[in-house]
Amino acid sequence: MREDIGKLLVRLCCGGLLILHGSRSLFETGVPHIENILKDNGLPTFLAFGNYIGEFFAPLLVIAGFKARIAAVFIALNMLLSVLLAHRDIMFSRSDFGGWMIELNVFYFATAVAIFLLGSGRYSISRGKGRWD
Repeated sequence: MREDIGKLLVRLCCGGLLILHGSRSLFETGVPHIENILKDNGLPTFLAFGNYIGEFFAPLLVIAGFKARIAAVFIALNMLLSVLLAHRDIMFSRSDFGGWMIELNVFYFATAVAIFLLGSGRYSISRGKGRWD
């Protein structure tokens, strides 16, 4: 029971916090800034729409605990690409307050990997019984 509560907390932290970023992109700003980052790195700009998957739809699935392992892979890839494409110049830097400049990206990446490894648990739509849940 405690393990399932722990899995729920990790899912809610990862998905609940990340969906705020995704909802801003989806409903307010769109993806032009991501398109520019992709263009600067020689990648096709249509890949920017993957941000909606990695920061909005995948977090929804993680929160619900439905196909959470698959959704976690999308989140982890989104964060990895975020660091490699947009934050590589600050990857080894610290903020004025002493924190790692990419700590939020690393948090999302690590919690997504944990969800992939642990699954969604009993407190989810799938009750943790599906192969990808």
